[in-house]
Amino acid sequence: MAEKLAKNFSSDMQDVSRSPSMLLDSENPEEQLIEECENMWKQVEECHTKLSLQSFETPPVSDLKLSLLTNRFKALSAEFNQWQKREPEIITTNPEVLVELGREQLQKLDHELEMVLSTVNAKNKKIKEDFIREQKWLAEQERLIECLNQTVEGMNNHVVHFSEKRAFQELKTKMLKIKAYKEDILNALGDFLDEHFPIPENSGTTKKKRYSSEEEDVQLISLHEILENLINKLVNTPHDPYITINDSFWSPYIELLLRYGIALRHPQDPNKIRLENFHQ
Repeated sequence: MAEKLAKNFSSDMQDVSRSPSMLLDSENPEEQLIEECENMWKQVEECHTKLSLQSFETPPVSDLKLSLLTNRFKALSAEFNQWQKREPEIITTNPEVLVELGREQLQKLDHELEMVLSTVNAKNKKIKEDFIREQKWLAEQERLIECLNQTVEGMNNHVVHFSEKRAFQELKTKMLKIKAYKEDILNALGDFLDEHFPIPENSGTTKKKRYSSEEEDVQLISLHEILENLINKLVNTPHDPYITINDSFWSPYIELLLRYGIALRHPQDPNKIRLENFHQ
């Protein structure tokens, strides 16, 4: 049964393949091709209808699945053999139809090639821009490397070999210069203070009453000595830079230092002062 259906289908298809000779007298090739395709499609539908109307013998229920598979295999095998025997045929032999189809294919191909060309040109333009940018970057890097090489060469020409003894000697020389400079500054400060802020007169003494009302002479110290005591206290004991004011400190000099911000009074003990942290 399957072989019979396959043979009928094959014969109908051969009839369809032999139909391109019809409608050759049409003036418009496209319309002719469309009509041929419609007629072929009608014939295919008729073959399909005939196949669907064929009656099949109902196999026993026990062998239903096996029978269906066997019949399907035979039908497919017969159809496969028929298709192997056939040779591909041209739908139509009308030269006008073939020319029109060829023209459409060429136009489609030309459009696609134009799109490809446009894409390639855009890509080439971008690659060219990237290449120019990379060239500029490379030139900048080469100039930078050249400058660095010149710097390294200059440094190599001025390299002084390290010597521990020489470095110690240079450090010692700098310390001596600093000490000498410090002495010069202190001497200049002392001369300035001795000239403009001398020891209070009145024979360099003053009288104070102590404990049992005895009168004792107290030797006053100069502003130079007061500042020297403040500096030494700050340098030697920075954690406790305060000095105690006694009778040898002349009150106007203490007020002068406090008023101009040179010295600061202890926040809890007014009898102690310290030098302002000018180095901070």
